[in-house]
Amino acid sequence: MPDLNLCLVQSDLLWEDIEANLVAFDKKLDKVSDEADIIILPEMFSTGFTMRAAPLAEKPGGRTLRWMREQAAAKQADIAGSFIVEESGRYLNRLHWVKPDGKVFIYDKRHLFRMAGEHKIYSGGRERVIIEKKGWKIMPFICYDLRFPVWSRLREKEADVLIYIANWPERRSSHWRLLLQARAVENQAYVAGVNRCGRDGLEIDYRGESAVFDPLGRALTEAAENEERLLYATLSRARQERYREKFPVWKDADIFEIKETHNRNSDSD
Repeated sequence: MPDLNLCLVQSDLLWEDIEANLVAFDKKLDKVSDEADIIILPEMFSTGFTMRAAPLAEKPGGRTLRWMREQAAAKQADIAGSFIVEESGRYLNRLHWVKPDGKVFIYDKRHLFRMAGEHKIYSGGRERVIIEKKGWKIMPFICYDLRFPVWSRLREKEADVLIYIANWPERRSSHWRLLLQARAVENQAYVAGVNRCGRDGLEIDYRGESAVFDPLGRALTEAAENEERLLYATLSRARQERYREKFPVWKDADIFEIKETHNRNSDSD
């Protein structure tokens, strides 16, 4: 199976300004290597992590998704990132995964960050999703999901790569790196974490520290600086399979089921 090339776009975000963010990402993506198979953007990349969903939410198929489709076609790469969507009267922190041919996969953030009141504004997702690229199976998550190992736990090697996109504050940055490593080790999977940097409109600081870890928890690439940059990592499936067969922890994993509970927004409480 061929290697998989990731490009992580660590970026500052302009507060609640969709058009300005899309223009800024136009310039950033122009610099992405043609070798990239997947380009990963931060959580709520078009607005920053805001609770002002009503004036900023887009309908499915709106402006930001059209932009992602244009970029995926131009770069001939998959592009992933989340933005605010309004659907059937609900607001969603929805990750969109867009293929070069325009096909779209979606993942709605399951664990909503109650300390910011996210659970009162947005509705939580119920389903995990697996997306394929070059024969690799990839499972995307969003920010606070990282703290919940059961939701991230693979069954029978069902995926090869876990991806977390985030607005993870500087004051908890030590948790970010630790949990990314833990998810890699426990799942014997590659893990990529893409976090924003800079300061948002609520005066919250972000250090970025985007990174990719291999199935042994070793960093393939990581950004120690609080600055905008592109990070690249090449993932080897052959190396992963050799490790999984030599040290088959996955064969002794506990069998479990996830209850179909979900966070509800305040309108449905």
